[in-house]
Amino acid sequence: MNELITLVANLALTLSFIVALVFGIAQVRTAASDRRERLTLEALRNFQTREFAELALYVNSRTLPVNRKEMNALPIEEQAMLFQYGQEMEGLGIMVAEGLINLDLVDKTLGSFVMTTWEKYKPLFTDIREKQPDPYMGEYFQWLAERINERMRDQPREPFYKNGALVKAGR
Repeated sequence: MNELITLVANLALTLSFIVALVFGIAQVRTAASDRRERLTLEALRNFQTREFAELALYVNSRTLPVNRKEMNALPIEEQAMLFQYGQEMEGLGIMVAEGLINLDLVDKTLGSFVMTTWEKYKPLFTDIREKQPDPYMGEYFQWLAERINERMRDQPREPFYKNGALVKAGR
């Protein structure tokens, strides 16, 4: 009789452990999904601020300096804007590279603008990489631009409004 009670107790403990393990795995997955969703929403909000719009328009409408000397000749406010936009793109590249947000989000929100602005920054960052030397300057910005370029070249997506997805999405 004692053996039966011990066997049932061991089975109950094993079953409890398995249930706890499955529950724990589900909680970890839910937390990761929640974190990714929160970061995605935060990234979207950042792209939609007036400050980001001003930075993007500034970068898009200017001929950027090609070296540190030209950068230092700019008014401090312009240097700050160039630096901030570069940091925004670097941070975005880090988040994509680390899997915190999806490349698809960046493609849908900024797309070729990432590539265009990288090409404008490239001479300055190359100069800084070689002459400072700071070999890491803009590395994730460059990586992100290259991934967007590859994606647009190798797997171009059809615009959402053209592919009937509006009907599929219930709109």
